Amino acid sequence: EPPTHLLAEVLTCQRDTPSLDLSLTLDGQRLYSFDFPGSRWLPALPDLPPLPPALETPAELRLDVELCRDVLDLLSPQASGVLPEARGTPVVQVFPTLPPALGEANTLVCLVENIFPPALDITWTQGGVPVTQGVTQEPFTPTPELTFWTLSHLEVTPERGDIFACLVTLQGNNASVVTYWVAPEPLEVPELSTVLCGAVMALGGVLGFLGFSLLLLSR
Repeated sequence: EPPTHLLAEVLTCQRDTPSLDLSLTLDGQRLYSFDFPGSRWLPALPDLPPLPPALETPAELRLDVELCRDVLDLLSPQASGVLPEARGTPVVQVFPTLPPALGEANTLVCLVENIFPPALDITWTQGGVPVTQGVTQEPFTPTPELTFWTLSHLEVTPERGDIFACLVTLQGNNASVVTYWVAPEPLEVPELSTVLCGAVMALGGVLGFLGFSLLLLSR
């Protein structure tokens, strides 16, 4: 039986930032996102072909946006104070794209999952100091579980003792989740002369013990 795949088009409208988002995903991976100011679909990967303009015209998409906002304006006052607000607790991981080595350029990735609603801010620090240079962030991507995930990247050249942190702050209640990445300590490799000296001393001790044992046996 062939595997089952899920192709989904998800429109998000909310009062937080970003107020609008439209994504076309396959199995929870973003393929295209819609650029509302430019009225065009943007591929998530450079190798993806452009979507046919007639597949869904900007005029049709504007009708979907108006409907989404009308439903939001209608239901929000009625649900406020009656239904509990749905919020997910972000799960954050930080890892390098390459095997880390001190003094060599690398990129740290901050993967944030279990996002709902898609309204949060991601910041980086190094040694407790905010870092803005070399930072990029991808759009929110919806999942089949009705949550979102996103990635933030930080270009680094780690040195000994560096501590980087990815801070995720939820909009609205300012709750935060922070995850750290520490530059690895270099492996200490003993000098060859020290190793050989230790081996010779150990061998000498063993031979001396054997000689003393044979002397006792001969008596």
